[in-house]
Amino acid sequence: MLDIAEELNRWVEQGRDFAVATVVAVGGSAPRQPGAAMAVDSDGTAIGSVSGGCVEGAVYDLCQQALEDGESVVERFGYSDEDAFAVGLTCGGIIDILVTPVRADSSARPVLATALAASAAGEAAAVARITSGPADLMGRALLVRTEGAYEGGLGGHPELDRTAAEEARAMLDAGRTGTVEIGEDGSRCGQPITLLVESSVPPPRMIVFGAIDFASALVRMGKFLGYRVTVCDARPVFATKTRFPDADEIVVEWPHKYLEGTEVDGRTVLCVLTHDAKFDVPLLEIALRLPVAYVGAMGSRRTHEDRNKRLREVGVTELELTRLRSPIGLDLGARTPEETALSIASEIVANRRGGSGVSLMGAHTPIHHDGSRKAAGHIGSVA
Repeated sequence: MLDIAEELNRWVEQGRDFAVATVVAVGGSAPRQPGAAMAVDSDGTAIGSVSGGCVEGAVYDLCQQALEDGESVVERFGYSDEDAFAVGLTCGGIIDILVTPVRADSSARPVLATALAASAAGEAAAVARITSGPADLMGRALLVRTEGAYEGGLGGHPELDRTAAEEARAMLDAGRTGTVEIGEDGSRCGQPITLLVESSVPPPRMIVFGAIDFASALVRMGKFLGYRVTVCDARPVFATKTRFPDADEIVVEWPHKYLEGTEVDGRTVLCVLTHDAKFDVPLLEIALRLPVAYVGAMGSRRTHEDRNKRLREVGVTELELTRLRSPIGLDLGARTPEETALSIASEIVANRRGGSGVSLMGAHTPIHHDGSRKAAGHIGSVA
């Protein structure tokens, strides 16, 4: 639901009634992951997607029904061997969809409205909703903030909200969306209920070091992938808004000094395009010791070998060097800045999702990888 928060927030501000269908669990080769959503308002306008087109028509009907009767429902869709044209996923996957009406008389509307507003504003928040359990608890919502405060409630046992808030906060801290099972009474051993926890966190950071022509193309690619992009270069004549109009931030500073003082996390990607030892070595000495998702450096094979030699001389260990993606990018035969940016972006995505980077044709690997979220994305799993 939070993946379409900006538009849904406008609907709330306009006073529209709507129903939102959210993917809560997937199995096999399903096209969308938990949290993907589609919404239908009382006029029949639809936004979002839960399956890339496979079951959208049936989900649309479920949303309209939920708007009429005010009831939440969970529906499972999968491929039908008996009738390939039946409503289902022709890719062979299975998805469970939670359909929740968000009407003016809905008890969950104030909580969901606050969550949508927070997500649309780029604030960190998580929403927990029950997807399996007592029927009278379906449709309720709990909003959790990073400091642990929560709004709304799931009903039932008094300890249920507290435990749900703890689980949701842990998933929010990790930036994860998925399902978790807890006891109906809030314990770890009571009659289980399943919660869908959707986390909304600020966009991950991409920091591009080196204000060169290749960097301009990579900035555009980073924005396309949803990153908040910073360009950093010590040379003010090159690090300008005119040259990088798509960057969220342009910093004129020695790269290693900037990296020492800026905030990074486990989703941050660092792309070093300077291929100049006086910039690269002090920068990478710091970068390879930070808990970031990706560190890549541009340069020829000769530059790579010389750079590694210099890094060893300043004390970078062999284990730390294994984190360095150099030469940066996948082998696409790239020549132009745009092709090179695509090569780098492809490696970042493969690293993030656990992909191999090889052609899917003739391969016997899954089409959809889920990296660190494997547990959260399968039916019956505990995130």
